[in-house]
Amino acid sequence: MAWLEVASWSSAGAILAGLLLLRRHWARLPGLEPAPLLPLEPPTVCLCIPVRDEIRELPAALDSWLAQDYPALRILAVDDGSTDGSTEVLRARAVARPDRLRVLRNDHLPPGWLGKNHALDLASRQPEAEAADWLLFADGDVQAAPDLLRRAVAFALVQPTDMLALVPAVDAVGAAERLILPLAASAFLMLVPPHQVPNPRHPAFCGVGAFTLVRRAAYDAVGGHGAAPLEAIDDMMLARRVKAAGFCNRVARGGPDLHLRMYHGLGELLRAMRKNAAALPVWWLLPPALPLALMIGLAPVWLPLAGHPGLALLLWLLVPALVGDTQQGMTGRPMDLRWALWPLNTLVFAAGTAWALFDRLRGVNHWRGRDVKLR
Repeated sequence: MAWLEVASWSSAGAILAGLLLLRRHWARLPGLEPAPLLPLEPPTVCLCIPVRDEIRELPAALDSWLAQDYPALRILAVDDGSTDGSTEVLRARAVARPDRLRVLRNDHLPPGWLGKNHALDLASRQPEAEAADWLLFADGDVQAAPDLLRRAVAFALVQPTDMLALVPAVDAVGAAERLILPLAASAFLMLVPPHQVPNPRHPAFCGVGAFTLVRRAAYDAVGGHGAAPLEAIDDMMLARRVKAAGFCNRVARGGPDLHLRMYHGLGELLRAMRKNAAALPVWWLLPPALPLALMIGLAPVWLPLAGHPGLALLLWLLVPALVGDTQQGMTGRPMDLRWALWPLNTLVFAAGTAWALFDRLRGVNHWRGRDVKLR
């Protein structure tokens, strides 16, 4: 049947085009210089970290930032109502390193705010942040090599930059994480052409929750997080506003020196998809996009039934090979045999997206035990 042939070749073409974009964008993603020189008086940086129940990853993450060799760094951590032991970790580190770390406790989320946005807005209005030349936003589960900030600031100074995002390596530990996260991280690279992000005539922009370094002047010019208090994809949308205001946005490679374990198991992965998909500006496209994504993502499963077993085998092998090669470069870790099961990602994506659509129809964003009204 003609429609089946069209579906077969269209699905295969979409997957091959995605792989081509991945390889092209990976090749054009710049790295940081290994031993750059800084000015005698380097610009001041204030790192703002939102923390809500991060006990599993917070100690190592916080220690890595406290160990940065960048001399002009101050850290503000906002304890956003944690109840899992994160509060005690923050207090102990603040007592040990009062010269570098200050902790703010927030137990009240005002109406009309998402928790992370409110925490970062609160941090950005503290004296240390207001006096800083640059603000750095990083999640509470991110770990960085001791020289990472120094190299990132040098990169931003050598190549005139107002907002720099670093793409991290994602630590995949559990079975679901090892199957899903490499493809999800690669999908991000497919969608963001790094060489076009600094191009003022191109619509591409990039912000990353693991590491977004922004000039204080640029942050203030676009209203900071206070200008979009209900924006769940705060990092990307901040980048969009910064670039639209005429500032220069860049993206570079952070991994493996910048890395994080984003989620613990399938449940957290689904909840993250629920939160992020519900926050998409074009969320109303989710219903028609869902069956299309299923058709493309499951192509290796149904293509043999459509008379294309060779094409199915080619796709099945190409995706883990090319995605795996990219992930090895980013993480410094070997390929994983679980990646051969990559079509299962589509089912997880569909479940998370359907959940997100349900939330959006209810007019709420749900994350870490909070339901926030979106209208």
